[in-house]
Amino acid sequence: MGLEPRSRQRLLVTGAVQGVGFRPFVYRVATELGLAGFVRNTTEGVIIEVEGPPQALATFARRLVAEAPPAAWVEQVAVEERPPKGESRFRIQHSDDSGRPVALVLPDLATCAQCLSELFDPTDRRYRYPFINCTNCGPRYSIIRRLPYDRPNTTMARFTMCAACRAEYDDPANRRFHAQPNACAACGPGIALWDREGRELARGDAALQAAVAWIRRGPIVAVKGLGGSHLLVDAGNPEAVQELRRRKHRGDKAFAVMFPSLHHVKATCLVSPEEAAALCSPAAPIVLLRRRPGAHQVCPEVAPNLDTIGAFLPYTPLHHLLLRALDTPVVATSGNLSDEPICIDETEALRRLQGIADVFLVHNRPIERPVDDSVIHVVQGRTQVLRRSRGYAPLPILLHTSAATPILALGGHQKVTIALAIGQRVFLSQHIGDLESAPAVEFLERTAHDLCALYQVRPGVLACDLHPDYHSTHVAEAWAEEWGIPLVRVQHHLAHALACMAEHQLEPPVLGVVWDGTGYGLDGTVWGGEFLEITDQGFQRRGYLYPFPLPGGEQAVREPRRSALGLLRQIADEVPVAPDIWERAWATFPREARRVLAHMLHGPRPGVWTTSAGRLFDGVASLLGVRDVCTYEGQAAMELEALARQAPAAGGEPLAYRLLSTDDGCWQVDWRPAVADLLDRQKQGVSTPNLAYSFHLTLAQAIREVAHRVGISTVVLSGGCFQNRLLTAQTATLLQEAGFRVYIHEKVPPNDGGLALGQAFAVVRGIHRGDEPPHPCS
Repeated sequence: MGLEPRSRQRLLVTGAVQGVGFRPFVYRVATELGLAGFVRNTTEGVIIEVEGPPQALATFARRLVAEAPPAAWVEQVAVEERPPKGESRFRIQHSDDSGRPVALVLPDLATCAQCLSELFDPTDRRYRYPFINCTNCGPRYSIIRRLPYDRPNTTMARFTMCAACRAEYDDPANRRFHAQPNACAACGPGIALWDREGRELARGDAALQAAVAWIRRGPIVAVKGLGGSHLLVDAGNPEAVQELRRRKHRGDKAFAVMFPSLHHVKATCLVSPEEAAALCSPAAPIVLLRRRPGAHQVCPEVAPNLDTIGAFLPYTPLHHLLLRALDTPVVATSGNLSDEPICIDETEALRRLQGIADVFLVHNRPIERPVDDSVIHVVQGRTQVLRRSRGYAPLPILLHTSAATPILALGGHQKVTIALAIGQRVFLSQHIGDLESAPAVEFLERTAHDLCALYQVRPGVLACDLHPDYHSTHVAEAWAEEWGIPLVRVQHHLAHALACMAEHQLEPPVLGVVWDGTGYGLDGTVWGGEFLEITDQGFQRRGYLYPFPLPGGEQAVREPRRSALGLLRQIADEVPVAPDIWERAWATFPREARRVLAHMLHGPRPGVWTTSAGRLFDGVASLLGVRDVCTYEGQAAMELEALARQAPAAGGEPLAYRLLSTDDGCWQVDWRPAVADLLDRQKQGVSTPNLAYSFHLTLAQAIREVAHRVGISTVVLSGGCFQNRLLTAQTATLLQEAGFRVYIHEKVPPNDGGLALGQAFAVVRGIHRGDEPPHPCS
């Protein structure tokens, strides 16, 4: 009787397969099936060679994907046949760090259930150890210095494992096998509590207990976490919350709230199954939830005039220990001054946060790069990322088309992220923020160099926004000249639409409905309410909101009352505006400003002209008495949406509007009858929530009508205005009922955090508009 025939295969597994327990998983499956060979990490991915009966090899290949560890993501398995070597056992080999890295860096992952159980088990040797982790959870992107993901290539290299930790690390059957941050109280990082001068007040568990006592009393505690520092105060203490606003120069912008458990979240917020799943996911993002009527655990000062709370759960052992002891929600906001990057080093935090925090809970595990908390919400049952950072970055978006040369895209001016396209993958950086300060621009530059260094590539093309005055544009121009490579300038709203197309792998023709605050238009005006037809040959504008002036230009972003004046001026060109409405609008301004504004508004140059949907929302909010001056971006529109959600279930009747055909073949959404109708209904006593709801519904109907006139069956909704869940849901529903295929952002923000992806995709497809000829990379 002959021996069963043997075969050998070489498999290259790519995706998120390093630092997630993938090699011990492979080892277990291979040994269970009686296969021989080896597995090892490389800069390309995971290399596996397996030898045995062909049927066992087929079973191995199937289980490799179907039973992969929870945190793993298998992108592709490339198989090659090899001659058998006659090996008798399966081995885990040391990593191979030669070659250019293409393996994926995994995001930081929230503490898993097994580690959490050990953390609070008095019999476990890691009981109450603030840095417990395993291959299923813990830091990744925030500690890695270079690929492959091995301990010497992380900030944990300085900590030598004790004998017990080393035994776990070397045991393929242990879930801490090659868990690179593996440590315990005997050999790993520790915590301490400092005062404002950096003097140590306590160490270890005593430091944690002291921090809890400080928070309970009301002071502000800075806590060094996973990807940077948080500032913590009791979320139920209005005086503490207001003091944090004052010290941080925060204005009215909502704070995020960390809750001890999902049970605590549900006591304060309305939580759907999809929202609960997001809260408890390994990414553990901040989730925007509707506040439960009558709930008082979180004071109104946390999110003034809003009906939502940005809620999240503890995602590190340190956070779990703090929140378990407090047993009450806390404000947990980024450890920085407004418009500055988050602090990642304890001595830096001591210097930069000295005027904000009263005490500092610090640790000595270095953070390689700042990684802020991610923010999501659920719209139409789908998760939509609003800020893509911890838990998501730097995982790539996969394209249908490959970039023939690496492309580095630098985004815009607000909510900036960076994109690096290599082949079919576009790697997206963590959230960088608004480029309103020199430290923020330095963060942009450092992140771009960091991402290129991590993957050891030199860009062949740079991409940026068309706006000539963005700091990101200036950086791109300087680098293009220094490196001697092409620079592609991509129109702002095109980049928005292409970002949505890229994440859903859509092919033209597509109608991009892109509504936001401001973007540099091809005609030199401020665009923001656009309908773009995107084809294989390029793109063209097919519609836009009726233009109106912004007296004072950029000042209108902070003062919705200026947008209101612009709207009234345009309405007055068609129908008389009642004197009392004008009087009410002027009354919102200081007396000395009225004469200047009146001269400007009724003169030949009334201000910057715009088609901006964001400024239209602002103007309507001011006319309805909701908000005249903003303390943060989007405040007026957010408060208007919150009011609209208060309308009765029947909502309000749509307002009058028109579509106008222009000489260049575009459709103008003439909002003037709608706003005039709104003001008439207001005078008749219709409630502000009903008016706000009617306004949203009218815009959704106008979008559907323009889409019908343009006649393209696939529609993408992008731009900051589609962070508005009410507008997005109404628009998507009306379009779907009319037979359109509708796509919204899910993995990438609809706001300017998605621009870099769109810019990179524009270069890949050769679809853009700028000063240089196209550089298609396909």
